[in-house]
Amino acid sequence: MTSLLVAGATGLVGRAALQLAAADARFAHVAALVRRPVTFPEATARVEIRRVDWDRLADTPGACRADAVFCALGTTMRTAGSRAAFRLVDRDYVLSLARLALAGGASHFLLVSAAGASPSSRLFYSRVKGEVEAAVGSLGFPALTIARPSFLDGERAESRPGERIGVAMARFLPARWAAVPAGSVASALLAAALDPTRGTRVLENRELRRHPRDRIGPGSS
Repeated sequence: MTSLLVAGATGLVGRAALQLAAADARFAHVAALVRRPVTFPEATARVEIRRVDWDRLADTPGACRADAVFCALGTTMRTAGSRAAFRLVDRDYVLSLARLALAGGASHFLLVSAAGASPSSRLFYSRVKGEVEAAVGSLGFPALTIARPSFLDGERAESRPGERIGVAMARFLPARWAAVPAGSVASALLAAALDPTRGTRVLENRELRRHPRDRIGPGSS
């Protein structure tokens, strides 16, 4: 059985992952890494809430211990306010978590990235996502699974009018770029967390869309 740590559990994909994992007995223990007090409606007695200061994560290394670490950390340029602040969350915090998790014995790191991620991209967002993929990949996890969703479909706690319009339009795009339910991204990564296969695997948007949004496991094509 696998113990799971979810970082970014208040976000769209992280929240879905926490809900699915908490209901699945194949996960021996589920923990959520948060920076402020929070109550998850879907949390059960099986879910442990671990509060951390992301700027001083190394001060609480035990908080990052788990067999598998599901990282859905991320912000937006609007929320971050600057490129430097965006990099801090989407790259630096992710790498701090990955390093501490690996040192603590984690064997599988599961990363929510983005479609089009590439260190050489001309787009700042895609370039940062590509940089963090490469950096985490160089750490030496026995297993690394990267999800590259396009537009995420789901109910967010915060209002993002522009993104809602983008999701509505993306529902009609080809599978490579079409909107994907956040629950499907979570389902795909959690299924990977339960798979003993080693090595690096990248799940592109088309594959993510084939997973059910309400249970862990492969769906029908």
